[in-house]
Order: sequence, then C-alpha cells, then structure tokens
Amino acid sequence: MRQVAKVNLLILDDWAMIDLTAAQRRDLMEIINDRHDRGSIILASQIPVDRWHATIGDPTYADAILDRIVHNAIRLPLKGKSLREPDTDPGVDAGGDQEFDARK
Repeated sequence: MRQVAKVNLLILDDWAMIDLTAAQRRDLMEIINDRHDRGSIILASQIPVDRWHATIGDPTYADAILDRIVHNAIRLPLKGKSLREPDTDPGVDAGGDQEFDARK
C-alpha cells in the first residue's frame, strides 16, 4: 500500500463504476490520505461527480475522501460522442481512428 502512495502520479481509471466495500474504502482512504498534498491523482470516470459519494458508501469516509480529492482538483469534463461507438462518417473507421490521407 505504501508503494502506491509514493508514486508520482496515481491514475484511477473507471473510477466509481461499482460501490466500494468496507475494506476498499479503508484502503482508498489510506492511499488518499498518504498522497494528500504530496502526489497527483488522475481520476477517469463515466460516473458524474454527484454520484461518487454514494459509490464510496459510508458518509464519513465519503466526505473525507472526496474533500481531499476535490479540494485542489482540476476538472476536465469531456463532451461529445464516445469514440467506442461506430461512426457512419466515411473518414472515421469502426474503431474511432481518424483516417489520414498523406496525399492531401
């Protein structure tokens, strides 16, 4: 657990997709507490911020964790279509990658 707390950048991808168990809440609190004002965290989530509290579960833990995460946060809300969905645009393949024609 201490090694996770010491990395320069901690990335939590698909954050808040499932409700946390009591053990997961405690572990997360320990990591967040150890990193507070010492290291960066990137949270990537499809879940709106206003639902994170319920996902964490216990109100006391949720308040403490979210206070530390949100206090100095820079939010980058993304808008637009998912790149995972097929596009009917002939300039975009089914994987969402833009086709590039070097001759243009």
